[in-house]
Amino acid sequence: MKIFKPLFAALFIASALSCNSSKTPGVPVVGFVDAFEDATIAQAKNGFVDALKKGGYSEDQKNIRIEYRNAQGSIPTLTQIVNYFVSEGVDLLATSTTLSTVAAIQKTKTIPIFQMVSPTPGRMKVTGANGKAPANLFGTMEDLNYIDTSFALIPQLIKAKGSPLTVGMIFNQSEPQSADALERIKGLAAKLNIKVIALPLNSSADAQLVTQALLSKNIDAFFANPDNTVFAAFETILKSCNEKNVPIFTSEAGLVQRGAVAAFGADIYQWGYQSGVQAAQYLKTHQTGGLRLEMVKIRKRVYNAAAAKKYKIIIPSGFEAVK
Repeated sequence: MKIFKPLFAALFIASALSCNSSKTPGVPVVGFVDAFEDATIAQAKNGFVDALKKGGYSEDQKNIRIEYRNAQGSIPTLTQIVNYFVSEGVDLLATSTTLSTVAAIQKTKTIPIFQMVSPTPGRMKVTGANGKAPANLFGTMEDLNYIDTSFALIPQLIKAKGSPLTVGMIFNQSEPQSADALERIKGLAAKLNIKVIALPLNSSADAQLVTQALLSKNIDAFFANPDNTVFAAFETILKSCNEKNVPIFTSEAGLVQRGAVAAFGADIYQWGYQSGVQAAQYLKTHQTGGLRLEMVKIRKRVYNAAAAKKYKIIIPSGFEAVK
């Protein structure tokens, strides 16, 4: 991940703080926190904003203000953003990806948090001693059950160069859902007679080096698991894999639009939309009764026609081509 240089980060924070919200009476303020810049993840914000609009809240109508901040992959900047929103007393926080959600949970117990593109509280390790999620946490979550279906697509769609089929992966050791996904996949791979080779990648800056190291091990396919670092470095990973004629499969539908062959996974736009529906409901009453964390509802089997053609992969019925 790209980390802000100290001076640039300082200027960013100063700019954010200088944009004092000076609330307009009767106009609720949403503090939207994005952990990093990514074309796929950005779809969650679009869905969230569209759901608010459908619920009657639009900046065009001047009956809501959405304060958007993106930490650009900097943890100190992310912390400053959340601190700023909390100090300003925003009506609610919208958090996209795990890092944003965890940062918000750590900084407020009272402002409602509507998460998206984030896993269950257990996987984020934010449950209390009673095993329950924070009382102010709402929105939409994901577990790892769908990964079984996603990973099982690989032996259905390609044949091994040798025996057994070898699949390469990159994972971020500091992201709980990434490490958990890897362990789950290893267990599934053993049942499917697939060999998994995984290398750690803790910064997108090292993506090319690590991907090439993985490709040197003669893998048959690459699996892009739910990992924010993989999202941020996907174009670099894709370029290296395409040069070595190694197809990419994934559990994230958004990555198929960017060049992966196929996926069974959450629609990121709909993930944000689902959380936005909850946020709109809260804004109407400022009551959280009836709201709770929900599992993401919409998952799709999707494929990239150009990528499938490149690798001569026949896609079975039931898959939707991405545009």
